[in-house]
Amino acid sequence: MRVARERHDAQLVVIGDRSLLAGCAHIEHVPLERPAKPGQLEPANARYVLATLERAIRGCLGGEFQAMVTAPVQKSVINDAGIPFTGHTEYLGEHSGAEHVVMMLVGGGLRVALATTHLPLSDVPRAITADGLRKTLQVLDADLRRRFRIAAPRILVAGLNPHSGESGHLGREDEELIAPAIAAARAAGIDASGPIPADTLFVPERLKGADAVLAMYHDQGLPVLKYASFGRGVNITLGLPFVRTSVDHGTALDLAGTGRADPGSMREALELAIELASAA
Repeated sequence: MRVARERHDAQLVVIGDRSLLAGCAHIEHVPLERPAKPGQLEPANARYVLATLERAIRGCLGGEFQAMVTAPVQKSVINDAGIPFTGHTEYLGEHSGAEHVVMMLVGGGLRVALATTHLPLSDVPRAITADGLRKTLQVLDADLRRRFRIAAPRILVAGLNPHSGESGHLGREDEELIAPAIAAARAAGIDASGPIPADTLFVPERLKGADAVLAMYHDQGLPVLKYASFGRGVNITLGLPFVRTSVDHGTALDLAGTGRADPGSMREALELAIELASAA
């Protein structure tokens, strides 16, 4: 947690077990269930992880904290403890009472939001609905205005299938679900364009003037952003009643305890959280 010991234009409160957070000035102690060993997963500490999140949520909802910055979490070990958990985004949405949340990453001059998050690829088509896309575009447009102070956001929407379905010959989701959702969003005053084939969406000429891209699934949009900014990107949850940012990477168990982990993304997440909270 070297980033928490650096100077920032905010008072930082680190939530977790004191034994893991030596040197941090302000610690909200939440005890581990069992001692932690660097790089070793311990399902018995799964509820500890969720307890730290729940404490942060209470603090944000109650006005005690102005923003939340989360470190990466090992989803598998929480599931191994018998607790259903798909990720921070879904958990924060459920426990904050948010109607609809959206995962967006920022970095490398890009903002890439996701219509679906942590799903097997085989489940993605069934998870995409016109109503869900409409809500996602509403949240994306609203938070680009509210959080990022963009007066009139321009959003590019990726198609699901190759060539956006090739007029229905390569899948009908683009014509039957995505295009109607975009039309509804435009009727509501949202400047959304698409569906655009994903293989040509990210070319510089098309991105010029755009404020965000909405990809249909995790590995459609994020590889491009992470290629442009890995280790400096920031994950943001839109649609929450508070600011939440996180890193652009996973837990890197092979680096735990070695001192070789790069804190760049955590630093960027912290600075962006301070910036967004200050602008709210």
